[in-house]
Amino acid sequence: MKIHLKENAAGFHRFGVQWTPTLMFLDAEGKEHYRFEGYLPAVNFLAELDFGRARFAFHKKKWDEAISGFYSAAARDHKTEFAAEAGYWAAVAQYMKTHDATALREWSKNVRAEFPSTTWAKRAAVYTSEGTTKT
Repeated sequence: MKIHLKENAAGFHRFGVQWTPTLMFLDAEGKEHYRFEGYLPAVNFLAELDFGRARFAFHKKKWDEAISGFYSAAARDHKTEFAAEAGYWAAVAQYMKTHDATALREWSKNVRAEFPSTTWAKRAAVYTSEGTTKT
């Protein structure tokens, strides 16, 4: 669906859009599964699209589709924190599919090495012996 602010202000406000462009992933009932706002370079835009599709699949418990989409998003934008987040969700989807925490532990090791000063590295500690909980 495309909503133009000047042509359909009610539709624009219905979804709580704060900035343009806003891309939203909605299901048939109108439930939002992911959104991103603002212009991006093509590679980052494509990564966000992959991530949005993956979040949609994750919410629908389509684990293989979610895992694939998150890995694709991470590969497209591999030098940023976005890759760390996408990798996290890929590992979570893998866990949801198998109930095996190997992917979470591997993600933890990788994200702490590649993105050591990020929030994602702090979140990763919980999946290691340094964290408060082992999965």
